Amino acid sequence: MSNQQNIRCILVDDEAPALDELTFLLSDFNDIDVIGTATSATKGIKLIEEKEPDLVFLDIQMPGKNGFHVLQEIMQLPNPPLVVFATAYDEYALQAFEENAVDYILKPLSSERLEKSIKRIRCLVYANCEEKVDLPDMNALLDTMGLGTKVLRISVEASGRILLLEPSDVILCRVEERKIMIYTQKGIFPCYGDKTLDKLEERLQGQPFFRTNRGEMVNLTHVRDFAPWFNGKYVVTMKHIDEQEIIISKGRVKDFRQRLGLA
Repeated sequence: MSNQQNIRCILVDDEAPALDELTFLLSDFNDIDVIGTATSATKGIKLIEEKEPDLVFLDIQMPGKNGFHVLQEIMQLPNPPLVVFATAYDEYALQAFEENAVDYILKPLSSERLEKSIKRIRCLVYANCEEKVDLPDMNALLDTMGLGTKVLRISVEASGRILLLEPSDVILCRVEERKIMIYTQKGIFPCYGDKTLDKLEERLQGQPFFRTNRGEMVNLTHVRDFAPWFNGKYVVTMKHIDEQEIIISKGRVKDFRQRLGLA
C-alpha cells in the first residue's frame, strides 16, 4: 500500500441498496476511491484478485459463501487488503472482531461510525498517527470462526519426489510393516512426514476419515458398502480398490454408524 495515493477500495455485499448506500457515504472521503463493487462472495473474490485493492468493505451474511469464506480466500493472496466488516452479528462474533479485525460496522450504517473506521484505516495505510494501531490478526479471526487458512495436504513418496495429495484423493491409510501406506486411485504410496496413524488421524480431524481399527483408517466418502461380520464387527469394502475388505472393530461400529447418519 502506498502512503501517498488514495486508498483503493472494493465493496462486497449481496444487497444492491447496501452497496449504493455505502458508496454514497464513502464519497464524503476524498482519499477513498471505490474501484469496484460485487454482489456475491464469488464475484468479490474474483474482483479482489484482479484489482488488488488496499481496502475491502465486506458483508458477512451472504447466501452461499459468506464473508468469512471471502476472507479465507483473500488472506492467501500475496498482498491481502485490509478488511472492514459490515455486519449485524451477535456478541460472540463482535468480540472476535474487537480482538482481531481492522474494524466492523454494525448495520444500518451511519456516517459518524464510518468516519471513525476510516480514521483507523488511515492510520494503518499511511502510518502517520500518533497513536499506535496494530495490524489485525485475521488468521486468528478465521480460526475463531472455524475457518483457519492452513492448507491441509497428505504428503507421500513417489518416484523420488514428495507428492502432495488432497485429502479427498485418499481412499485408505494402512499400517504395513511399520509404515503408513496411502491408497489412492492412482496407486499406493508410502506416507511422508506423519510417522504414526495416530498422528495422521489427529491432523485429519474435521475431514471425512474414520479409524476402523488400530492399523487402518478409511475415507468415508469412498466407502462402497458394509455388512455385519462375526463377533459384532463390520466388514467394509471401498470404491476404486480391488478386493480390499476393511474390518471395523466391535468397539468402533457404533461410531461408524453415527458418522454415516445411521444411528
